[in-house]
Amino acid sequence: MATDTQSRRVLGLAAQQGLLRASQLQALGVARVVLTRLTASGALERVGRGVYHLPGTQNAEHESLATIAVKVPQAVFCLATALQIHGLTTQLPRQVWIAMPQGSHAPRMDYPPIKMVQFSGAAYAQGIEVVQADQVALRVYGVAKTVADCFKHRNTVGLDVALEALRETLSTRRASADELWRFAKVCRVANVMRPYLEALGHGGLACQANQSLSAANLVAT
Repeated sequence: MATDTQSRRVLGLAAQQGLLRASQLQALGVARVVLTRLTASGALERVGRGVYHLPGTQNAEHESLATIAVKVPQAVFCLATALQIHGLTTQLPRQVWIAMPQGSHAPRMDYPPIKMVQFSGAAYAQGIEVVQADQVALRVYGVAKTVADCFKHRNTVGLDVALEALRETLSTRRASADELWRFAKVCRVANVMRPYLEALGHGGLACQANQSLSAANLVAT
């Protein structure tokens, strides 16, 4: 029967991708009733609005992140959530932090709770890395970009969180001082980060970066 063939296609796709969106199946010409029957029979499990996976799928740690990645392709995990992904914080964020392009609407999801920030230009587009989790590609800002973002949004995430991330990044060499300065300039927080880099023994580079910024400002004027 056609329905049986569609069911096999759906289950095969679920096994291949890990998470399925209902909209994907519609694009493949799979009837909505197939998804309903597979869910009712226990062959599929609903993990969020319009998102499904095979029962028993082992993706507890990143399941909520994978759900967002599938449902909101433009989202980039940032700030506290990015720190958690990179292992640079001892805190567990209550919400999943995502960055979206300027002018975006906040995604509507039953779960998990989302905190959205809007970035524009290079602040949104640069520093994105892809991490594979449970067969799903997670877009997340790299270590240096995340540290700079935390200083940019220090009034929201807390200066102590930004400092902890900076110290851990430098002590474990997860990013170089050059990389940190590059993204400090992208995020326009070079002057904010400079005294902390000086205190952590990177004063020479901080002074060079500050001189570069001053020279650029003189040229611009």
